[in-house]
Amino acid sequence: MTTTSVSTAAGDDNDDDSPINLLKDSQTLHSLQNPPPLLPNNHEDDDFFSNPSDLTPQEIANHLFLNSEILAPMVRASTTPLRTLALSHGASLVYTEELVDRSITSPTERIINDELGTIDYRVPKHTYSAKVQRRLENDTDNPDAANGAVILRIDPTVERHKLIYQMGTGEPNLALDAALTVVRDVDGLDVNMGCPKKFSVSGGMGSALLGDMNRACDIIKTLRRNIGCNKPVSAKIRLLDEENPKPTVDFVRNLVKAGANAIAIHGRIRGDESHIMARWETLINVVKELKMYDDVNVPIIINGDLYTREDIREMKRRTGCDGVMLARPALYNISLFNRGKEEEKEGDGVGKAGGSNNDGEEEEVPISQFQQTNHSGHYGYKSPLLHSRTSIVQEYIAHCVRYRTHSKNAKYVVCEMMNARRAPSTRVPYLNMEYEGGQNIASVCKCRNLNDLIKVWDCKWTIPMPSAKSSAALSGDGVEAQGDLHNYDDRYFLDHDKFRKERSDALNDQLSLSKKMSASIGEEKKDDDAPTSKRPKI
Repeated sequence: MTTTSVSTAAGDDNDDDSPINLLKDSQTLHSLQNPPPLLPNNHEDDDFFSNPSDLTPQEIANHLFLNSEILAPMVRASTTPLRTLALSHGASLVYTEELVDRSITSPTERIINDELGTIDYRVPKHTYSAKVQRRLENDTDNPDAANGAVILRIDPTVERHKLIYQMGTGEPNLALDAALTVVRDVDGLDVNMGCPKKFSVSGGMGSALLGDMNRACDIIKTLRRNIGCNKPVSAKIRLLDEENPKPTVDFVRNLVKAGANAIAIHGRIRGDESHIMARWETLINVVKELKMYDDVNVPIIINGDLYTREDIREMKRRTGCDGVMLARPALYNISLFNRGKEEEKEGDGVGKAGGSNNDGEEEEVPISQFQQTNHSGHYGYKSPLLHSRTSIVQEYIAHCVRYRTHSKNAKYVVCEMMNARRAPSTRVPYLNMEYEGGQNIASVCKCRNLNDLIKVWDCKWTIPMPSAKSSAALSGDGVEAQGDLHNYDDRYFLDHDKFRKERSDALNDQLSLSKKMSASIGEEKKDDDAPTSKRPKI
């Protein structure tokens, strides 16, 4: 299958419930003569931003976040193809994957990619080690590798007024450097204060900030005071306590006082695994309490296990939140963003126990029971608003072709779409993991390039490019950063437990070796540099 770059053209009017239907039927043939419809222009956004200099950061944040449904930042997943796919299915906003502050600053270059119609942030090849340079040169599946690694690709046409850059940072000055690098190309800046991964926490980033309120607030203050524009600054955090809402409420109030224009709260604490249900009851109490304070006059977004439209509707009702954020549920079926005509319809009754209380009203189902309910009806797991998961994967691959995504990254995301390994165990029985063509993770892991993925998924259409300069290659949008421990491996999906142990052992061995080398160097220097009694302990 080949793809030719052509000028974009408007598609046919779309009459179904979804904001846009890129693939009404998996067998529909789209071609250069019959391209899929493009994203519609958002005239409301254009009107609002007609005089952006007259707007305050909070006014912009309110416009972006109030009543929003957002694609969450997910490492490896929230790249250009998934972000643009989410927008095509009705997402209000999309976040980049978490990008560490130092990765986006010098020597990273900002490149205008005329061929793809994108803005690329690229690490030049010459800045890598000789070994990595050779790997880039030999990466035949990735035409972009010849010039370096693309770590962020933005489509300014599709993502205009819709894109939030999320940074991993632990220091105010590094956060500011990263923000100033990308601020012209994004619509908001978000600080990751929730990632529990070792690489993030050990660097003082992510959820490490939850234990250091002063440093977290300093980062927000520094960004708010120094970015030199009215782009909103936000933070994504986790619950700070299993049951008590006060620690989380106090943390949020301090972030807002420091200048945060919006806060997203993940309904889990540090240490909670994703296969355990999110702590909705605590999350409800946190948001309700925040809404009681006059000094918390910013949008509050909730995140965690919103797998159906019924989940979204019920948690909006119970919390009074200003928006929702979807991560793994969006990977399961990104058409979950499709609201349809829900504002004109009644719910299907899920969330009510059916009994009556002393006032003669229906009693509310306990939220823990609601979380484990097999939601049916118009907003349930089999909602007519949802698209076929097969067609969703096909759409995603088409977006990968459009943005020249590296085949390894495309494989990773497709495999994440196909498995429920990290879904709460109470949800797994309701998640349909079968595909119309009988595809499975093993068949995807055998793919070695985008052409193979296209064949496995029987993709029959592509997305036109904005220029007609050349034929588009069916692969490559960047390469993995240095460090073999971060490279993609098929065993991550095929034998996850064994792979995870091997990675952990390798990381521990590497850390142990590093400590031994440091200790050895310290011993050698003791006699030469200073008396033993004055040497710092290593």
